[in-house]
Amino acid sequence: MSAGVETHDGCALVTGGSRGIGAAIAGMLARDGWAVAVNYRSGEAEAKAVVEAIEAAGGRAVALQADVADPAAAVPLLDAAAEALGAPVLALVNNAGVRADGLALSLSDEDWQSVLDTNLGATYRLTRAALRAMIRARFGRVINIASVVGPRANAGQANYAASKAAVIGFTKTAAVEVARRGVTINAVAPGLIATDMTADIPGAMLERVPAQRAGTPEEVGAVVAFLASNAAGYITGTTIYVDGGLSA
Repeated sequence: MSAGVETHDGCALVTGGSRGIGAAIAGMLARDGWAVAVNYRSGEAEAKAVVEAIEAAGGRAVALQADVADPAAAVPLLDAAAEALGAPVLALVNNAGVRADGLALSLSDEDWQSVLDTNLGATYRLTRAALRAMIRARFGRVINIASVVGPRANAGQANYAASKAAVIGFTKTAAVEVARRGVTINAVAPGLIATDMTADIPGAMLERVPAQRAGTPEEVGAVVAFLASNAAGYITGTTIYVDGGLSA
């Protein structure tokens, strides 16, 4: 789905970009001509490896540490990306996400709040801060990584499902608010994707996927790269499912 190599006046920021889906997204954005800031919380070595791979392929990238769940992290992270790459963040991929699974009746307040703070709170705060530069530039791309679990129940993930459903709702509303400014905001909802985060998902889940296989991080990254491209300028406020038919 890539639109090919483009010239960009801004840079891209991928949160949680050190591994899995985030790393694949960073690589595909770089392939499409974006200079990429790879955010990580604790995986410094992994983030630097993503940067090295991008640079080896002729792209530009930088690894930036920040815990996006911290309400004070958004503006400094965006500023650091712009300073390091010499251009404002005009493509923001809110990918950082965590799980703390458990039945709703037994979830602790901490497990509930930690998932909401990272999956939803960080998405909101980074988008809010990034929109200023995008509106000034009359161009911007925000892609929020949601989940098929948002609109589709999955027992044991009440906190995760609530956060991802809220991301989809936020995406729709924020997109409408800035559509006339040349800024698009969309969500990508992966299903069962083969990453470290899903390594403990029961095999019974795979049996429910019509495609009868797990997806790859690159298959998610290809959709994100398309939504970040000039070719996707008339797509906003929507959610694209990358789930092998699970949501059909």
